[in-house]
Amino acid sequence: MKIVVLAGGYSHERDVSLASGCLIANALCRQGHRVALVDVYENLETEDLSSLFSDKGGYSTSIPQTVPDLRALKAERHMGNKLIGDRVLHLCMEADLVFLALHGGMGEDGRIQSVLECYGIPFTGSSFGPCFCAMEKNVAKDVMRAAGIPVPGGFVYAGEPEEEIALPCVVKPASLGSSVGVSLVDTAEELHAALTKAVAYGVNVLIEEKIPGREFSCGVLDGTALPPIEIRPKEGFYDYERKYQSGLTEEICPAPLSDSQTARIRDLAERAHRALGLSVYSRLDFILDERTGDFVCLEANTLPGMTPTSLLPQEAAAVGISYDELVERIASLSLKK
Repeated sequence: MKIVVLAGGYSHERDVSLASGCLIANALCRQGHRVALVDVYENLETEDLSSLFSDKGGYSTSIPQTVPDLRALKAERHMGNKLIGDRVLHLCMEADLVFLALHGGMGEDGRIQSVLECYGIPFTGSSFGPCFCAMEKNVAKDVMRAAGIPVPGGFVYAGEPEEEIALPCVVKPASLGSSVGVSLVDTAEELHAALTKAVAYGVNVLIEEKIPGREFSCGVLDGTALPPIEIRPKEGFYDYERKYQSGLTEEICPAPLSDSQTARIRDLAERAHRALGLSVYSRLDFILDERTGDFVCLEANTLPGMTPTSLLPQEAAAVGISYDELVERIASLSLKK
């Protein structure tokens, strides 16, 4: 097939996305497909768009320790308010499938999905409605709570006096991923700094209860949960740097859980996937609440990372699904959808 891999984008997770895109494109090439890897936030200057497709592979990049400066990127690209570069959609129309390697921003909140659907272009993953619902964490929590899935208590910050906010808590942007802008707060001083940081991202801010316990993730592929993985940062919490810099976090898959605990987290992951209307694949993040002994679902990821340190490929490998096979299955399931 001819496959466009869309990555990058105007997103705080663009560097992660580019890393995912490189690995996905290489895997598709090894599977015999002709691939064009494109940063969606860049104008295509090539006259012959078909020349961008190749089966050679060899793509590579790395993830810096810090979140990209989007203001500087916008000034550099001269894109104005556009989020999709010139002729990117024309290239997508030439493909049999668009493989979305985007994370965060318009790539994961349903906007790129809605555009592709309007043009009748097949793409990987869920459709625009479920993507929007899952990306807006406050909306996703309401949906999951209604489906009987435990979620953290909390509220959308609306300028409440800081002294009225119960501590400890978690402060996070409501529609970003990769732990961008997230802070764990124990003191009034930390709360002020956390709110200042989260508000600066220009989206709604969630304040949630801080749940003590071990952290897990559980992917879903074609409606069936994969083995859960336990996440143990060597220090601090599982923030942006510890997610993507090798050696900073221990990840154990299958997670060291009892049979009943494993069954419980897998059931919750599948139920959350269905409740949110997701399709093909997703990844659900959990805390095992040490106070109650039950899992609490923190959020859903509609386009899970596919980098060298990402969780979903590790979970798939635990049941004998190689990286290349995982990518191929995502592509074939998406075409069937």
